[in-house]
Amino acid sequence: MSTIKVDTYLTRGGASEIAIDKLKGASSAASISVVAEGGSTTTNLQQGLAKSWVSFDGDTFGINDSFNVASMTDNGTGSYTVTFANDFANINYSSNVNCTDRGAVITVYYQGGDNAVGSHSFLTLIVSNTSGGGTNTDSNHCDVQYFGDLA
Repeated sequence: MSTIKVDTYLTRGGASEIAIDKLKGASSAASISVVAEGGSTTTNLQQGLAKSWVSFDGDTFGINDSFNVASMTDNGTGSYTVTFANDFANINYSSNVNCTDRGAVITVYYQGGDNAVGSHSFLTLIVSNTSGGGTNTDSNHCDVQYFGDLA
């Protein structure tokens, strides 16, 4: 095996460049560490990436765009199930959800599985219009991102 050591990579025309300050574990599938913004610590690249995300319209029910989402199901008013294309390793993944609905105050909570965050292969979201007395509502735009370890 050969090793190439360079400080800066240039295109043949020299118009753009990629400078690499530090990359560790580049040959390991389990870990790549990069120097953080402050320069004194490193961060694990795999740990910091969103492992799945979806943008969807709950009114007309359709996926606008997604990553690592196999399908979605409309379970009724304000209830949607996201099925991941690649399962998470466990139920300890984290998510961030944002739903909007023409000026209403929206609350999102989870349902399913063994606990509040559901299974490692799917997640059910319940969208509730808080300003309307807590009744379920179809939201015209939802964005959901998931972070965690894939199986």
